[in-house]
Amino acid sequence: MNLEAIQSALREQGLNAWLFYDHHYRDPLAYRILGLPEGLHITRRWYYVIPAQGEPRKLVHRIEAGRLDALPGAKQVYSSWQELEARLAELVAPHTRLAMQYSPRNAIMYVSLVDAGTVELLRSFGKEIVTSANLVSQFEAVLTQEQIASHFVAQKKIDAILEEGFSEMGRRVRGAGTDEYDMVQWLREGMRREGLVWDIGPNVSVNQNSSDSHYDPTPESSRPVRTGDFVLVDIWARVDTPGSCYYDITWTGVVGRGPSAREQLVFETVRNARDAAIQCVQQAYAADQPIAGWQADDAAREVIARAGFGEYFTHRTGHNIAADLHGNGAHLDNLETHDERLILPHTCFSVEPGIYLPEFGVRSEVNMMTWPGKAEVTGRVQRELVRI
Repeated sequence: MNLEAIQSALREQGLNAWLFYDHHYRDPLAYRILGLPEGLHITRRWYYVIPAQGEPRKLVHRIEAGRLDALPGAKQVYSSWQELEARLAELVAPHTRLAMQYSPRNAIMYVSLVDAGTVELLRSFGKEIVTSANLVSQFEAVLTQEQIASHFVAQKKIDAILEEGFSEMGRRVRGAGTDEYDMVQWLREGMRREGLVWDIGPNVSVNQNSSDSHYDPTPESSRPVRTGDFVLVDIWARVDTPGSCYYDITWTGVVGRGPSAREQLVFETVRNARDAAIQCVQQAYAADQPIAGWQADDAAREVIARAGFGEYFTHRTGHNIAADLHGNGAHLDNLETHDERLILPHTCFSVEPGIYLPEFGVRSEVNMMTWPGKAEVTGRVQRELVRI
């Protein structure tokens, strides 16, 4: 835990304190931000308050009194619920505005981890509970130089694997044949050889399956890839070192033919929407203007809506990327959530608008990295449908 940085952030945001609370490991963010060891046996409630100035304080149950001993600050203990409420009131007494893993109306559900009863209890003490969303972004999504470097290592490897994957797909279609699942296995083997790790996926989908944005082919569901098909490939991974940063891209193409007029129109619309979101972020960073995730989503969504495909763009424009594929920083989202979190310097995120028609779907995904005064796309950028 970087206590000095947390307290500085609290002062910058005009907050009196950040109150962490957990029971049965319900708030994994707290453990990562505070640097608590993994695997703690947590069966009783604990609280940890970091003030904007001064020493942190702890409240723990007597039978788990050592659970927060790795953290600085004075400790109080409780056993009964009456004692808990009295000690908690004392713990937060000096503070008026408390940040917690809470989001009004559950708007940013990724950080909305504190239960309603705990919020009610604290409000009964006269406390104002505000969201910790931007604090979480700062301490979860801002990347170190080592993490940034790891992203670019993964980028070079995955870009090369995908390029060769399209060539291999073409060779197999013209030869003995292939299907979605077989191509997934080929991509996985390529990533393993390059020392990459990932959770599930990647995704190879043809025709109607490419309109299922979370399609995951299995041996039983897999469709053949044939001449004339439309193909989408979504691939992501990170290097096999602790805390490394993911790289995550999606490309589309057509097998053994040129694109139809409708495929070309949809691809160009998605490409232009992607570029509009990229430009929105780049202009804000160049002008040193703050930008929230919802604003970049709006830029992409407007292009697709103006082209008449608005109803077919059914997900957010992008997600934060860090050591988790879907990280805890700002998402490019004004559809599923109204994400008011700021896109912070030294963070990474995807830009991936899509149009999903009944017969095929197009998504074009790139990653962006931000620095003070600058935002850039980190890998290859698809400009035309791939001819496979």
